[in-house]
Amino acid sequence: MDAGLRVLGQPPQVGDVLRVSCPFTEARVVRVTRDEISVEWPWGRIDPQSALHWNGRRAIPRATPPGTWGGLFQVAPGDEPLRAGGVCRVGIPETLVRVVDTGHYDPPLDVGWLPRPHTLLIVAPAEGTWTDEDEADTIEVESAAPLVIERGPSTGR
Repeated sequence: MDAGLRVLGQPPQVGDVLRVSCPFTEARVVRVTRDEISVEWPWGRIDPQSALHWNGRRAIPRATPPGTWGGLFQVAPGDEPLRAGGVCRVGIPETLVRVVDTGHYDPPLDVGWLPRPHTLLIVAPAEGTWTDEDEADTIEVESAAPLVIERGPSTGR
């Protein structure tokens, strides 16, 4: 989705603070473990030309302890308990992130699903000091998910 770049004006740079969100959308639950919930991803589609053979599913961490970050996408339970075969909602509540790295790919990167991204933003929580690569998350600027990406407030960095 290049609409995010149009909202931003110019491409984000390392150090930029962004406000990111994605409306919560219904998804079928495939598997529930103590640590994560796997869902049939409601956006994008399997890339039949991909060497990666994505299965159309994505695992999302369950609730994280206060003061930690589990990534951008979150699961909101529906009316019934989370269980395989059930339904939940997947999205991104409005979140401030800092761009810690970028990637530009020509040809687009083979990630297993379509559309293949040309631009990736590696982001971490805007507040605090980012030191752990495992805490970073990736935004595909050309994502099939209806992301809203806006310039965020400066956090003094």
